[in-house]
Amino acid sequence: MPCDSFSFVDGVCITADCTQSASRLIENMDPTVNPCDNFYQYACGGWLKKNIIPETSSRYSTFDILRDELEVVLKGVLEREESRSSSSLTKAKVLYRSCTNESVIEQRGGTPLFTVLQDVFEWPIATDDWDTNYGMNWRAEDAIAKLNEKYGKQVLISFFIGTDDRDSNAHIIHVGVRNNRLHLFSFAYKHKCIFALVENTFKLQNHIIALNRQYPCLLDVQNYMVWRFIMNLVVGLSKTYRETRKAFRKAIYGTTSEPAVWRQCAIYVNNNMENAVGRLYVEEAFPGDSKDMVNTLIILFLYFSSLQARAIRERIGFSENIMNNTYLDQEYQDLSYRAEEYFENILKNLEFGQKKRLKKLKIKVNKEEWITGAAVVNAFYSSSRNQIVFPAGILQPPFFGKGQPWSLNYGGIGMVIGHEITHGFDDNGRNFDKDGDLKDWWTPSSTQKFHELSKCIVDQYGSYSWDLANGQNLNGNNTLGENIADNGGIRQSYQAYQNYVKKHGKEAPLPGIDLNHEQLFFLNFAQVWCGTHRPEHAVNSIKTDVHSPGKFRVLGSLQNFPEFAKAFQCQKNTNMVPEKICRVW
Repeated sequence: MPCDSFSFVDGVCITADCTQSASRLIENMDPTVNPCDNFYQYACGGWLKKNIIPETSSRYSTFDILRDELEVVLKGVLEREESRSSSSLTKAKVLYRSCTNESVIEQRGGTPLFTVLQDVFEWPIATDDWDTNYGMNWRAEDAIAKLNEKYGKQVLISFFIGTDDRDSNAHIIHVGVRNNRLHLFSFAYKHKCIFALVENTFKLQNHIIALNRQYPCLLDVQNYMVWRFIMNLVVGLSKTYRETRKAFRKAIYGTTSEPAVWRQCAIYVNNNMENAVGRLYVEEAFPGDSKDMVNTLIILFLYFSSLQARAIRERIGFSENIMNNTYLDQEYQDLSYRAEEYFENILKNLEFGQKKRLKKLKIKVNKEEWITGAAVVNAFYSSSRNQIVFPAGILQPPFFGKGQPWSLNYGGIGMVIGHEITHGFDDNGRNFDKDGDLKDWWTPSSTQKFHELSKCIVDQYGSYSWDLANGQNLNGNNTLGENIADNGGIRQSYQAYQNYVKKHGKEAPLPGIDLNHEQLFFLNFAQVWCGTHRPEHAVNSIKTDVHSPGKFRVLGSLQNFPEFAKAFQCQKNTNMVPEKICRVW
């Protein structure tokens, strides 16, 4: 840790980074709890007492706080008036301005929507003569083709452009059809004429529908399809229209109000112009030397990892392309926005995004391309690209800080790095070889052993009861991949930190906190996952989320790791040291 001779008092590090780190750790923890009984409560008890879920949110966590702070940065750069040589950055600001132009949006009411309805064959419940003017000629395949072709909206058919699992250099159409929540069929097909595929798909579905006497009539199908489409568009209309979503959001997420308009708009522009917004964010808030430091850390991980992971491609911070005006302007050259027409701008983005996706069918997969923008507080692994990505947005405390102790860096971003690497060897990633192709490259005995070890993880997490979800148990099968990655990530990162200490020596203690750096490693790891949920969202997430709740991500992975028990001197009869432990990697 870079400290000068005036940064120590009695051997304790008192740099600004050290004192800030110590203060954050102390504030978030609850030292009255025995770490060997419930390490999550020990690490996050203080955080849980002082943080209340905002009325606009279904959950609140360390991640959400960092995302809130990132959105404040985006607000600043998107509202800043300045001359730019890049037209794409100007377009991002115009899009943001149109979104925040509340007076114009209110004045227009629902008018912009009415012209769109005609484009998708009208909406029966909003049309007096739908049966006579539209119903006689209406066909489901036409409506679905229109929604997919022009707007990229998936209704009834799951339709997307992705990488061919068996040939990771080629793009492919993935299509799936669901009827009454039952999965009928799913296939991937290489085809230059997409909508012939959709029509052929519906010939099969219509045959199945004919066999199902209870399938809704065409009128109800059209009502449902347009409703699904419109609910994505009401965000661009006046408040009266936007509030039609309140009951649905309350039932599913437990929220009673929506985020501030500027916050919604910052998120929207980032989602639709991620490279332009990423450029603005990086210039404003990302220190360049952080990228080099994390790159060195990842190289050490890949080299010393017990997993054979040296073929993995790493992406850190941001793509250098976004710093190139010519590159950015070319990417967004087909887009133009008007500050008074937010609804129309939304439609333009939908069409632009779908055209961009369809064009991929004509070209090879670019495995060097980034799979995410820079202004994102998250990390990713792509099995088809064999790529791990750590955007600029996550490279900040508590995950990473160039001046905070390396025990915290390894417990934070180090664990995230190990987590993403391990995804290449989880229940999904293990099926893809180093080139990203779906291939059975394991020996039969290795596969059998993997399934045996995985079952232990499934049973362990499936036994956890979550009080916030009315006491329901987690789904160990749905969360298996993420649980394997958590368990592997903490092991890989702890070993990497031990290697760091061997090379650089022990780090100086932090002020005001009586924990050594092995203990601080685990404390910072746990505090990354401090958070809570509304009951409605908790119940929903058990059914839909592939991640375990933060509480169990901490407890599960540390109960399986003897080095944790050793660091805190936990005895065998304590909760954090179960009789049976699980380990895949």
